[in-house]
Formats: sequence, C-alpha cells, structure tokens
Amino acid sequence: MGGAVKPNHTLPTLSVKQEKGIRRQKILAGIKTNKLLYLMIFPGVLYFLIFKYLPMAGLIIAFQDYQPYLGILDSPWVGLKHFIRLFTEPTFFMLLNNTLILFALNIIIFFPLPIILSLMLNEVKNKYFKSGIQTLIYIPHFMSWVIIVSITYVFLNVDGGIINEFLATIGLGKISFLTSPDWTRTVYISQIIWKELGWSTIIYLAAITAVDTQLYEAAEMDGAGILRKTWHVTLPAIRPVIITLLILKIGSTLDLGFEHMYLLLNSLNRSVAEIFDTYIYTAGLKNGQLSFSTAVGLFKGIVGLILVILANKLAKKFGEDGVY
Repeated sequence: MGGAVKPNHTLPTLSVKQEKGIRRQKILAGIKTNKLLYLMIFPGVLYFLIFKYLPMAGLIIAFQDYQPYLGILDSPWVGLKHFIRLFTEPTFFMLLNNTLILFALNIIIFFPLPIILSLMLNEVKNKYFKSGIQTLIYIPHFMSWVIIVSITYVFLNVDGGIINEFLATIGLGKISFLTSPDWTRTVYISQIIWKELGWSTIIYLAAITAVDTQLYEAAEMDGAGILRKTWHVTLPAIRPVIITLLILKIGSTLDLGFEHMYLLLNSLNRSVAEIFDTYIYTAGLKNGQLSFSTAVGLFKGIVGLILVILANKLAKKFGEDGVY
C-alpha cells in the first residue's frame, strides 16, 4: 500500500513589508507599556538633540570663509585653510603645551583624590557626622566659577588679600598668586579640588555601597585590617567605575572648560594660562573669526573622540569592560 501523503505544515514566509510592520507594532507596544520611562528620558533626549546634535551642522563653516551676511550656503569654500593656519601658528604649541599640562594636573593630582576621600568617608560609622561632612564638601560644587574665583581673589590678592596680609605680618614678602605665571597652575588645580572634590565622590560612594559585605566578612576572618580590606576588596570592586570615569576624563583632554580659565586669565599669566577654550572665545567672538574658531573647536572634538576610542581599546586589552 502506498503511504498517505503528509500535509505540508511549512509556515508561509513573510514579506519584508510585513516584517517591518510586525517590528513596528512591537516597538509601539513596548513604548506604550513603558510610556512613563520614555516620558522621563524625553527631556534629556531633547536637550542633546537641540544643543549637541543640531549644532553639529554648523561645523561645515570650518571649511568655509564664513560670512554672516552671505550665510552658510553662499560663503566661499576654503578647504583646510583654517586647519593649516592653526597648526602653523606659533601659538598652537603654546596652547597645546598649556592644555596638556593642566590636563596632566587634573589626572595626576585631582583624579585620585575623590577615590581616596570616598574610601575615607566609607569608614565613617557615625551617619550624622558622615552626612554633615558630605554636605560641607558638596556645597562648593553648586557655586559658579565666578564665585569661586572671586573668593580666591579675596584670599590671594596682593592688595588686601588675607593670605598676603598674613605673609606681610610675619615678615615674608607678598606673592602675586593671581598674576605670576609660576603660581597660575597651582591656583587652577587648587580651585578645581575645592569646588569638585566632594561632588566627585558621589559615584564612588555609590559603587562602594554595592560591594558585597560577605567579601569584607571573609577578609576579616582571614585577619585583614582596614587597609588590606580596602586594597584587596574595595578597590578591585570599584575598579570598573574608576576605569570608566578615567576613559571619559581622557576624552576631555583638550576640553578643560572656558569659564574657569577665562576668569583666571590676564595679560601677565597668558603664557601659561591661555588654552584652546579661551583661544576659541578670543578668535571667534572678540575677533569675529568664526570659521577659524570653529576649526579649532572641531580639532578639539576629533582629538577627544580619538583618545576615548584608544583608551577604551586599551582598557579592554587589559581585561576591563570599557565604556562600550
């Protein structure tokens, strides 16, 4: 007897249009289900779209001799003229040198301090004392750089400054902290430490609180003290956070911030205080060289992107997760 013919149960294949329709329905269903979450992140997405991504269209003027009355479409193209000017001007190496030195001070001196302070705060057992200390060290973060520099001026000014008056009282000479090139970088990094040290501990403290307490208990059973627990338990546990923040910090090598340095800058310390951020302001807004200043800004952004990519690859090479 011949075998019965089995029915064909093969599912019909969907067209590309049908697949797209199904995918779209799934996305819309997911948005509807999590609509409150999407609503919460909407302001942040809108901020980045308006202030970060849309302005990138203006980078085209870096390759033009931009004239405001002609507009972007009618301004003449000059190719790499502004970049060649940037790299051939004598000021370029001064700007690069000053920026790299200040960045090195940030990495070597400032970056480890929040980690150390977080480890110290983690050992404080009295929650009221700990909260009070945290409040005090967080406050400077909410002050603008104008206030920070103004307070520094009150302390360090040659004429009537508190510290200089004290130095004069004990028979020492007054020091031009704010105008002397020898003291500018010290003042700069001291202000950053004062303003941002406390605030920078928040992420590290959050990472420390997530460390499994059983690891500490096991270390105590092995006779480990505070220092050994910190070195063998806490630091390895928060290492991914430290690496991630370090990679992001490296990305801002040439982006030290305009406001702070501009307030410290004067004609006497310009040789050590002029950086790319202040130079862009001077060239773009004061001198009206919009295309040239845009080229400088684009150069900064490209260097930052390259450094983040390289730092991320290096971190992964050593077994870390990296940023992406």
